[in-house]
Amino acid sequence: MNDQPNRRPRKPSGKSGKPYRRPQKDPVRYLAFEALRAVDERDAYANLVLPPLLKKARDKGDFDTRDAALATELVYGTLRRQGTYDAIVAACIDRPLREVDPPVLDVLNLGVHQLLGTRIPTHAAVSASVELARVVLGDGRAKFVNAVLRKVSQDDLDGWVAKVAPSYDEDAEDHLAVVHSHPRWVVSALWDSLGGGRAGIEDLLEADNERPEVTLVARPGRTTADELLDSVGEDSALPGRWSPYAVRLSEGGEPGSLEAVREGRAGVQDEGSQLVALALANASLEGPDEKWLDGCAGPGGKAALLAGLAAQRGAALLAAEKQPHRAGLVAQALAGNPGPYQVIAADGTRPPWRPGTFDRVLMDVPCTGLGALRRRPEARWRRRPQDLDGFAPLQRGLLRTALESVRVGGIVGYATCSPHLAETRAVVDDVLKHNGGAELVDARPLMPGVPALGDGPDVQLWPHLHGTDAMYLALIRRTA
Repeated sequence: MNDQPNRRPRKPSGKSGKPYRRPQKDPVRYLAFEALRAVDERDAYANLVLPPLLKKARDKGDFDTRDAALATELVYGTLRRQGTYDAIVAACIDRPLREVDPPVLDVLNLGVHQLLGTRIPTHAAVSASVELARVVLGDGRAKFVNAVLRKVSQDDLDGWVAKVAPSYDEDAEDHLAVVHSHPRWVVSALWDSLGGGRAGIEDLLEADNERPEVTLVARPGRTTADELLDSVGEDSALPGRWSPYAVRLSEGGEPGSLEAVREGRAGVQDEGSQLVALALANASLEGPDEKWLDGCAGPGGKAALLAGLAAQRGAALLAAEKQPHRAGLVAQALAGNPGPYQVIAADGTRPPWRPGTFDRVLMDVPCTGLGALRRRPEARWRRRPQDLDGFAPLQRGLLRTALESVRVGGIVGYATCSPHLAETRAVVDDVLKHNGGAELVDARPLMPGVPALGDGPDVQLWPHLHGTDAMYLALIRRTA
């Protein structure tokens, strides 16, 4: 019989002889790690993954507003600067970066961002990252994380960039790629589209790494920008720069908390997207102006704005979207529109409507999304040059459909959220070369007050020049 009193088993000791300490889970950093793993493993987008994770944390009582802001900064900051941080980590390890397991690299990059991209004290950034590694990776790999981050902490961001980036004179594109955290091919493509010298491309790449403003659109016939400003308050919002329907929220503004957004009278929509829709709606037209088409309507932001504008003129909008679930999002965005509209699930390259049906047609075609890297920073690492070949036939097919769908004298807007020349001018030039019954219309006067719109007749917006996504628009009138 054992006469010893019951005792709790002793925890194993480490090499130092100290009792083993169970790792403590930091909710903020653990959530940030979860979001990064979803982006990597499921090809998810952070702007879709993060909100439900934050809501769950709030509902559990784990998060307050400051916690949510820190988690958001950790996720987006790490994704934006991933290329730079990868180069720094690679300089601190004795193996090729590709041999580091992705979850380990996520923890490392989260730590590097805290060290080099935030004001978190060095000791706190390292200890919190090592503790996260203990929770999600185990003690063995946590020691590796600790060793790497201690090396990183020996210099600041500028010092590390000077070490790991080639000089501009040696290789300009590779220098910009490392310094501004963009893949080299994206740097090259953006530089070709922008033209000009070093200053312009550096301003653009820097703008891609800045946190974008949250911009609202007041949907015509349902609310106004002034009403939105009044409801938000002057301290929390500003009028749009260019669109009369835009309201810009101050940093940290929560659009979902606004009654007008919850009711669908307003929505979240980049000002560049608004300008594209407004330009199409305001282009001069002879003859009837009764039937409008949004041929690639998902998820519904432009369609909702167009529907409101159409209703004010007694016109009707048909919103078509190939993917049924995205067509459902369009229907939600248009619900409550004061005028006639219809939403259908239809393939824009095989349309169910007759040729020559519409007076105005918008085709905002699927693209690489290189114009929205501020909002979807992970897209820069996910896209490949060969993706352009996959989009090219679809973009040309949709533009041809648009020109067939509009009546003679009607207007077509070809739009992309990419400034890549292969997705913008190359598509328009190629289609018009084989279509003698259409001509370009100067879109610049239809964006009054907006500076630096180039030589025309098409328009390319830029984050660093206009504070918008890099939206492209060509307006084309059917002449025969």
